[in-house]
Amino acid sequence: MPKLYEYLGIIIYFWSNEHEPIHVHGEYQGKESKAELFIEDGKVSGIRFGKVKGYKPLDGNEFKDFEIFVRSYADEIVRKWIDYFILHKKVSFERI
Repeated sequence: MPKLYEYLGIIIYFWSNEHEPIHVHGEYQGKESKAELFIEDGKVSGIRFGKVKGYKPLDGNEFKDFEIFVRSYADEIVRKWIDYFILHKKVSFERI
């Protein structure tokens, strides 16, 4: 499970055996949500936030912070997805 970022206590990561669409998980104190990134003509065209089966979703400020982060770092998340899942490169962890 490659951890990508920590932002205001929220851990943002991929599962090692992920599937498309490109997405990340955000976890904070046992709660978890995900963000799916949709690509059109090589650019992020939309982001859909949702629940992760079996987990209570992020709520309140944590959900807002996760949403702000993913919207701000969407292009970088896509690059890390390509590096990890397509090019099989190690991705670095960043504390923001």
